[in-house]
Amino acid sequence: MKISIFAVALVATFALPVYAQEVQPEHALSFNAALTTDYRYRGISQTRLEPALQGGADFTHNPSGLYAGTWLSSIQWTRDAGGSGNVEWDVYAGKRGQLGADLSYDTGVLGYIYPANGLKAVAGFADANTAEVYGQLGYKDFYAKYSWSLTNLFGFVDSHHSGYLDIGANVGLADGLALNIHAGRQQVRHNGPASYTDWKLGLSKDWGIVTGALALVGTNAGQAAYASPANGKFLGRQALVASVSKTF
Repeated sequence: MKISIFAVALVATFALPVYAQEVQPEHALSFNAALTTDYRYRGISQTRLEPALQGGADFTHNPSGLYAGTWLSSIQWTRDAGGSGNVEWDVYAGKRGQLGADLSYDTGVLGYIYPANGLKAVAGFADANTAEVYGQLGYKDFYAKYSWSLTNLFGFVDSHHSGYLDIGANVGLADGLALNIHAGRQQVRHNGPASYTDWKLGLSKDWGIVTGALALVGTNAGQAAYASPANGKFLGRQALVASVSKTF
């Protein structure tokens, strides 16, 4: 069933055209690694407000714009919720390209895998594993993206077809410095108290050897819905998050 959904989502992306770009190698393979003071996803800490190690790999077929990749991060929330596991493993594939000189698109499917998370056996939770399809349009430095869940969303019971709207911009300033702006709205279907808005305002700097980033993040999430079961701390609170990353 998961393979069939994955295939349908990919086939749906093939109808979009790709405009000619500058000459690039036919295939591109890259790797990435990062250390962050707090893994925030859609504004909510996945690591109980503690640091995380992250890394992944991406493959792109430049002539068609097709890509696939994988990414992993240390986490704590599945174990804190009464399950087990300490890793998030993402796999994704899609297609990106240009609709004009300044207009771009990106569409695909993303699976969030939490190995042996065990939350299905915990009262009040569904399996943490989640699959989403997404579509994004970009205009110069600005973008708007919508993600739609094909499964229950991150352990919320009866939350199929939840949606997340993400709008933002990554504006180049000078000498590898960029302004990073984001606002998002997570709608958890059939669970109004778990729905919320999040935001980020940050700066990133590419030094060539590594890229550093510092961002102020926050949410208006309900503290009852997003308090850590381990220590009661609010996982969506406003905070400064710093990270250092390398792509090679």
